[in-house]
Amino acid sequence: MQGVYKNKAIYHLAKDKVMKRLIREYDILEEKYKNPNIFLDLVNAIVNQQLSGKAAATIFEKFKSVFKNKLSIEPDDILKIPDDKLRLCGISFGKISYIKGLCKAVKSKTIDIENLYKKRDEEIIEELTKLKGIGRWTAEMILIFSLRREDVFSAGDLGLRNAVSKWYGVGVKDREKIEEISKCWSPYRSFASKILWRSLEKKNNLKISKNKK
Repeated sequence: MQGVYKNKAIYHLAKDKVMKRLIREYDILEEKYKNPNIFLDLVNAIVNQQLSGKAAATIFEKFKSVFKNKLSIEPDDILKIPDDKLRLCGISFGKISYIKGLCKAVKSKTIDIENLYKKRDEEIIEELTKLKGIGRWTAEMILIFSLRREDVFSAGDLGLRNAVSKWYGVGVKDREKIEEISKCWSPYRSFASKILWRSLEKKNNLKISKNKK
């Protein structure tokens, strides 16, 4: 996260008393900007589906080790690998099918990866979710972590719902109320999301009145 952006985000989010205390307790480090590899990030996101962070990271490293240049994996490289060999990395056959479907879509220009960054958030979500195996959650993770979009909140993410439920005293299944709360964090909902995820990773005895917002 660039310093100026982070400062602006903190200033805005601190207007919410709960978020202000979360920021103090669970600050996140500045992120060095690097050009994203959106294709590989999408592959990684498919691998991550329904897995814990550590398990997904281990599987993805095994997947990359299959290739000579694991930093520059292209659709053709993946399509050449037999499904059985990818399965040995720990990736289900269903996910392998989704990954290869993505490869074919990129090759045929059904999805134009290189020009995604030019589009608005909802346009990107609409384009990515046309692909089998890529749902709204996966598209939102790409927006937050690959394209660095500032104002994304994934109400479908169970971790985020758990965090909002914990700190704001709302039902974890009450998506309407959770989304309503998230609106006060706009236009920096991506930063707020990272703070909320951080609060689940780092456990301590921080207590916040659930009646304050």
